[in-house]
Formats: sequence, structure tokens, C-alpha cells
Amino acid sequence: QVQLVESGGGLVPAGGSLRLSCLVSGNSVTANSMAWYRQAPGRQRDLVGRINKDGDTNYANSVKGRFAISRDVANNTVYLQMDNLKPDDTGVYYCNLYPPNIPLLRNIAWGQGTQVTVSS
Repeated sequence: QVQLVESGGGLVPAGGSLRLSCLVSGNSVTANSMAWYRQAPGRQRDLVGRINKDGDTNYANSVKGRFAISRDVANNTVYLQMDNLKPDDTGVYYCNLYPPNIPLLRNIAWGQGTQVTVSS
């Protein structure tokens, strides 16, 4: 059973940085593409970026150049480094497999997420 535990969120001023972590159990972080998703208040959950099985990364235009996804295979953890944060980055951040339909197809529960709040 795949389990995902996100951590590292917090309250930061605009321009600040945070590093989020996603501890994965029940599935190697290299067995599938992994992604970070974001749900802003009152909005649907959107893709922030992903790291493919081969380690290549891809990002939403809104975070390109500011966010970076990496992984630690030994610790089965995926990271999201967020720099130059903006108020629009506020939301609950989740990690899960990619593409977004995989969690539903494989009945993988979403974690509790980690709240990121960026003050202006």
C-alpha cells in the first residue's frame, strides 16, 4: 500500500524559500513519475511539477525557474525546493504519482498535504 507524507510547509514572506519533503512508502520513488500538486483556496488541485523515472523534471509555467523537484532514492523521498515565493503560491501542497489519474486507478490515497502560506 502506497503512503505519502508531506512536510515542510509554513508561513513565509514573499521572496522567501521553503523546501517541502514527501516521504513515500510502499512504492519506490523511481518506479513511477512523481509529482507535486497544489490546491489553492477555493480551487482545484493543480500540477506544480513532476520528476520522471529517469530523473528529468518538468514544471508548470507559473513556477518555472523558481521551483525545483529532486529525489533521494536511498530515503525514498521527493523534494520540492521553492524559491522566490509569491502570494499566488499559497495553498496546500501534495505529492503523488504522475499522471494525476494514476492515484485513482491504483486507489492511492492522497496524503494530508502541507500548507504553504506566502504573505505579501
